[in-house]
Amino acid sequence: MSATRVFVARLAGCTVFDPAGDRVGKVRDVLVVYRKNDPPLVVGLIVEIPGKRRVFVSIGRVTSIGSGQIITTGLINVRRFEQRGGEVRVIAEMLGRTVVFNDGSGEATIEDVSIEQAPQGGWAISQLFVRRPKTSLSLFAKGATTFAAWNEVREQTTAGQAQSAEQLIATYSDLKPADLANTLLDLPPERMHEVAGELPDGRLADALEEMPEREQVSILTRLGDARAADVLDHMQPDDAADLIAQLPEELGEQLLDLMEPEEADDVRFLLTYAPDTAGGLMTPEPIIVSADATVAEGLALIRRHDLAPALGAAICVTLPPYEPPTGRFLGMVHFQRMLRYPPHERLGTLLDQGLDPVTADTSAAEVTRILASYDLVSVPVVDDNHRLVGVVTIDDVLDYLLPDDWRSHDGNDDVRRRAAARTELTTGSIPLQHGRRTGNGPS
Repeated sequence: MSATRVFVARLAGCTVFDPAGDRVGKVRDVLVVYRKNDPPLVVGLIVEIPGKRRVFVSIGRVTSIGSGQIITTGLINVRRFEQRGGEVRVIAEMLGRTVVFNDGSGEATIEDVSIEQAPQGGWAISQLFVRRPKTSLSLFAKGATTFAAWNEVREQTTAGQAQSAEQLIATYSDLKPADLANTLLDLPPERMHEVAGELPDGRLADALEEMPEREQVSILTRLGDARAADVLDHMQPDDAADLIAQLPEELGEQLLDLMEPEEADDVRFLLTYAPDTAGGLMTPEPIIVSADATVAEGLALIRRHDLAPALGAAICVTLPPYEPPTGRFLGMVHFQRMLRYPPHERLGTLLDQGLDPVTADTSAAEVTRILASYDLVSVPVVDDNHRLVGVVTIDDVLDYLLPDDWRSHDGNDDVRRRAAARTELTTGSIPLQHGRRTGNGPS
């Protein structure tokens, strides 16, 4: 095995290969155990394999670390990783901790940790890269950095003091929302709340949308009302409505009052519909234009980087006003159809005449059958006056149909379960498993 010193933060995201050169997964963390008189001993890596599952790879099965890649013996236990007592994750739990220098020169914060192979073959922490408190009053100033051996410092354990999550957040800054959510869910509960508390509002909102409702409620209620309302403002209205519906009624109303009026109105609007209907599933923010809008204008609207792909698959055309509930719904234009016509073509001439909208009280089972039967990505939802109130997208339906624990499922369902799912879709007996379906209180 290579005997170079390796900084753990740089290992995050490194690809793990087997001896044949096939990709096994990516490193997400390094696991250590503390020792009484010696530096912490590295016991293994936490590796994310296909299927978003995180597994433990013993350090004894690692043959090489270096050049942005890790080589293993190829023998990996694919059982989902579970942290044991006494084990500490370097990236998730050590970075951001405060240490005190034994020589009395003050304290510092751990920004990175280096591990090194000992002559006898094991790996252990060799040095800490730490930053001292800044001495300048400038807003842009930072404290001096230095290296410290493990025996030169001791960890500060002030009661009630939260561990800084700044370094962990920086390490996972490139993760997609779903991956960030999985990362948070893998952390010990207290650390998860510390990291969530330091995430920017928009980033936390994206991660919450990918979490089970129980964890959503747990994190949101620990933020404080003002911060929680800010995070809800950044969430998609349907996701925010699902989350608020899980809270005690009094708390939900209090948060709605603290939200931006426009965002709160969308959420209240969704909460008026039964949860197992098109109105309860829909997203109230589709792209809406007039019949006189051109293909060029439509394509410009769906190019927005913050637009979900399912919402960008089609544009809704209505009479004024153009905010739900709109004027009379005229039809939808799919983006592929727009690509076949010149930029100056009016969207009112390109409407899909074969697509009928559903009403807000249409059952979730019927909406599912419509999307599947006609290979649609979204279907418009209208009220009794044929005014557009939203669209149900394929991801709304999937979120409704999947079980609550789908994010942590290993993906090895048996044939009987898949057959049962097909039966439910065919008969319309879809179980109430997600969102605003169980009344107040966490599910």
